[in-house]
Amino acid sequence: MIQGSLKTFCRLAGAAVCLAIAAAPARAQDVAEFYKGKNITIVVGAAAGGAYDLVSRTVANHMGRHIPGNPKFIVSNMPGASSLPMMNNITNAAKRDGTVMGMSNSNIALERPLKMLSKGGGHIAFDVRKLNWIGSPLQQPHVLWVWHAAPAKTAADLNRNEVLIGSTGAGGDNYIVPLLMNQVLGAKIKIISGYEGQNDIFIAAERGEIHGNSAVLPNLTSAKPDWYRDGKVRVLVQFGAQRQKALPDVPTAVELATTPADKEMLRFYALKFSMSYPLVVAADVPAERVAALRQAFDETMKDPSFLADAWRQGLDIDPFSGAQMTQLIEEIERAPKEIVDRVSAIIMPDKK
Repeated sequence: MIQGSLKTFCRLAGAAVCLAIAAAPARAQDVAEFYKGKNITIVVGAAAGGAYDLVSRTVANHMGRHIPGNPKFIVSNMPGASSLPMMNNITNAAKRDGTVMGMSNSNIALERPLKMLSKGGGHIAFDVRKLNWIGSPLQQPHVLWVWHAAPAKTAADLNRNEVLIGSTGAGGDNYIVPLLMNQVLGAKIKIISGYEGQNDIFIAAERGEIHGNSAVLPNLTSAKPDWYRDGKVRVLVQFGAQRQKALPDVPTAVELATTPADKEMLRFYALKFSMSYPLVVAADVPAERVAALRQAFDETMKDPSFLADAWRQGLDIDPFSGAQMTQLIEEIERAPKEIVDRVSAIIMPDKK
């Protein structure tokens, strides 16, 4: 009876549909056979010890259970140039078969319109529109925090007193966010660049070399929970379109802006924070493996063991799916030229 019904359905629906139905289990089996006994490497485009490293390792501890074939995960770090070397590596030099993933700086999302990481885009060996976005475990805007002894107790104090903010370099958000606050909001922030990673910035703040940093909130809640809990640091501004639930009393940069044009420009730059910890694979990874990785990511984000582990690490999971990330890239591509040009002029004044 079942066989006859299937034959009848095939005559009515057409051969193409029936071939697709028959192929689906075969594809799932192929994915399981491919990943069985293999390792998946997450290459993190940031130094060990920071939030990107922590988030990637937390995901790696759980995601393999949800991928057919149950591969093991390995995490490696390739810091520098706001994840550009890592992205060029995983999209060109590394295996492009679904066994290598990247977790990049979220500035990658803005690279095509702004060309922040490479003058004129000349060193970018990939197209963000063609990459396979897997998902982001959190949506985390940057926050600007200062040590308790800094000459700033509120956001308004940033416009009155010079505050020294540590940064890894000109391409990262810990440079761009304070720069935008200076140029758009009138802050008096002096940016001190050259730190290798978040741990170096923490040490510098504790020594009094700098007053603070712009970073994602988990850098405090996870890496330095006692600082955050005991009031050793103060969060003055958050750089998202809306206030985070964890920081209901801290104003956003958009709120502090005084003109509609300034608000729209800051909202545009904040778009990328929806995909704060983007997991991505190369453009030419087979579609069935991309689908399996996306599904595994979505399932991991609901896995009680993962959520409990993330909670212990101080991570407030707020996932953004691979499909949503693809749509966000498209939205960024549609941004009005006048907004893109203004952001570009501020963060890259020497760009020609």
